[in-house]
Amino acid sequence: MTRKSIGVLIIALLFFSLIAHGDPAETHEAHGIEGWIESKIGNLHIVWLFVIIAVTLYLLGKGADMLVAQAVTLSTRWGVPQTLIGATIVSLGTTTPEAAVSVFAAIQGDPDIALGNAVGSIICDTGLILGTAALIAPLPLNRKIVNRQGWIQLGAGFLLVIACLPFGSLNETFDTGGRLPRFMGFVFLVLLVVYMWQSIRWSRDAGGAPEEHLHEDSSANTFLVGIKLLVGIILVVGASSVLIPSVKIVAERVNVPESIIAATLVAFGTSLPEFVTAVTAARRGHGGLAVGNVIGADILNVLFVAGAAAAVTSGGLEAPPHFFKLLFPLMLFILVVFRVGIFASGDKLKRPFGVILIAAYILVTALSYLKL
Repeated sequence: MTRKSIGVLIIALLFFSLIAHGDPAETHEAHGIEGWIESKIGNLHIVWLFVIIAVTLYLLGKGADMLVAQAVTLSTRWGVPQTLIGATIVSLGTTTPEAAVSVFAAIQGDPDIALGNAVGSIICDTGLILGTAALIAPLPLNRKIVNRQGWIQLGAGFLLVIACLPFGSLNETFDTGGRLPRFMGFVFLVLLVVYMWQSIRWSRDAGGAPEEHLHEDSSANTFLVGIKLLVGIILVVGASSVLIPSVKIVAERVNVPESIIAATLVAFGTSLPEFVTAVTAARRGHGGLAVGNVIGADILNVLFVAGAAAAVTSGGLEAPPHFFKLLFPLMLFILVVFRVGIFASGDKLKRPFGVILIAAYILVTALSYLKL
């Protein structure tokens, strides 16, 4: 590794070790990773909280830079399009912690979080994150890969809705809701394996040069590049997990209403790794990676996050009536908007469509909080 990378890693290790020790006078009850972190830092002085926020923002930026650089290096070295790297390796790395949190919540007797987390993340990824990345810079589209992975993305969304339908009493769906059965969780995990295996086959058949080239780390061996990619993912996910509770505590200290916190920080927090990765990729001129990351994350939110959580829950994941009245239709709406935009776009996802995606996200968010 370079001296700069080693320095960032040392700072991260020292910082996260301090967070782990935390304040011995814990007053918060810990629920999940972010709840545990909140219990560690909940009693710190607000000045130290601002220091934590500053350090996590620094690590978040450095981790995203490292992640994008190494992902593009692998793309160049293997001759695989960046969109495909983003849809597989990068998206798997950024969604694995989310799947772990959902599985943990299901095991602890709170499985309903997982389904809402998966649906909300798809809405946020496709609307806000991809829209923001497109505003920063037009995103190049590998038509063959985007169409292929994009149809899988849309199909995964419809599959989730269909799997949750109560087929024995479809006429009562809007009154009683439905459920993602446990056996469907295992089916989703099998489909995940098939998707990853098929993606590997596609990468072998891709051939040719990727969309853009990056000459950093050109002399490093592939194993070292992979290690640095893993470190970048860990930094992005770890810093995100610390940043959201820190900002939440500061907001509570300055009397920001809890409803506002829930509607912003908590809802956005689980998608922060994808957001930082996509924005960094777009800023550095590697928009294909941003597009692939979002498409892959949406697919994995269904097959990996929801699938794993349903598989470890004997009763499956409950889908209350408001999912069918509101959340599922809004999720499918924003996925269809994205597909239409891809169909209408040429070789780039341009800024005007970024505005459309963000507008669709704002509309969906407003409708969800109005509970129409």
